[in-house]
Amino acid sequence: MANTAPEGQRSIPPVSIEIIVPARNEARRLPGGLAALCGKAATLPLRTAILVVDSASTDPTGDVVRDWPAGPVPVRLLRCQRAGKGVAVRAGLLATQAPFVGFCDADMATDLSALDVAVRLLAAGNRLVVGSRALDASVAEDRHSGTRKVGAAAFRTLARRVVPDATDTQCGFKFFSGPLVRAAALSLRTAGFAFDVELIASCQRLGATLTEIPVRWRDVPGSTFCVPRHSAAAFRDVASIWMRSRADRAAARRAPLPGAVPHACPQALPGGAQALPAGIRTA
Repeated sequence: MANTAPEGQRSIPPVSIEIIVPARNEARRLPGGLAALCGKAATLPLRTAILVVDSASTDPTGDVVRDWPAGPVPVRLLRCQRAGKGVAVRAGLLATQAPFVGFCDADMATDLSALDVAVRLLAAGNRLVVGSRALDASVAEDRHSGTRKVGAAAFRTLARRVVPDATDTQCGFKFFSGPLVRAAALSLRTAGFAFDVELIASCQRLGATLTEIPVRWRDVPGSTFCVPRHSAAAFRDVASIWMRSRADRAAARRAPLPGAVPHACPQALPGGAQALPAGIRTA
């Protein structure tokens, strides 16, 4: 369960993009990540706000956000009493109101230059923009162990049973049309790290086309994902998502889903159209 209203800077003007940062026991890493995100967000051509979702932290994560100095990019806090990245992101998505919404990890492992590309794609009408470390144009600095790499490959194989056109479901950098992702989040049931698979599948079921963008990504020490503790649950979650997706497809064949979720209103960017980098993939 989460508070219904985010804390801090409550009376903020309407914004075009809200960026969610799920955070559990991130008091040490969050200040640097939040400073980088605020700095980058202030340069975007559309007004941006940040919503940090404190996922049942037992450290001063919430205090970091409450004490964050006011600036050009509003920063708010949403307390989530249940642990789980999926729970935190769902709570954050449902607390947003902006035409465009996204989320990124507290460690900012994905280089924030990807925000420029995501914003331009959203403004051009793309409703599901996902960072992928697997694209040819991506650069990924990976220090993972051999065991974790094998596990990640097995996870990708299973995830493709649900979202066969996604090359990287687990990159923590995803942006959406606000109406689309709020509708998708309503049915989100996965509490843990595999929630991304269900969220992408739900957006596609609502009529969105997946657009993947190349990213620069580095492995930041201190990840809350622990292979021995979380791998089995992640595999179970993907298997459950796959079974539910099969049932949903069968039900859709019997009774077609309602019309697709409307697009967010496209917004022209200052300076007119800009060229996008090579390597973007639409599936």
